[in-house]
Amino acid sequence: MSQLGPGSVPATKAARHARIVHILGDQSIHSQAELAKALAEDGLYVTQATLSRDLIELRAEKIRDESGGLVYSVAQEGTDPARVARETAASLARLARLCAEMLISAESSGSFVVLRTPPGAAQYFASVIDTTGIRGVMGTIAGDDTVLVIARDSVPGKDIAARFVSLASEGLGETSAG
Repeated sequence: MSQLGPGSVPATKAARHARIVHILGDQSIHSQAELAKALAEDGLYVTQATLSRDLIELRAEKIRDESGGLVYSVAQEGTDPARVARETAASLARLARLCAEMLISAESSGSFVVLRTPPGAAQYFASVIDTTGIRGVMGTIAGDDTVLVIARDSVPGKDIAARFVSLASEGLGETSAG
């Protein structure tokens, strides 16, 4: 099941571009055909010519992923793919430190994960989760001391919860070593 049903994404160029950037940031897309299929799952049907123009306008590039394969990537304005990779690693290290400092518990139910933090920390913690871009995370909702993490259909919530616990352990290792 797709995260968005047909008609959930407006058929505007701006909405299509935003969806392409989101898909490329969340999935490993190796070809325009894969990207067209991912867009079609959201009810956005585009021709190859339109998709090709969109990728040019978005300045999408093919970069090597962790396994050495070529995937599409959209760098932020003024950044190169190597810098984006460094920033992603730095963001993940920052999230690991915050998990070590703030994560009290992580529980899951289906595609939902509930993270407990000290009072007043949840909104900041959720913001860092959202900007880090963890694969499988659709988004967060934060209260005062609780963050609800919503996982994509393809990723069980228990895996996301385990990832946060693992990040907390990694963050503790960095803190105690330094």
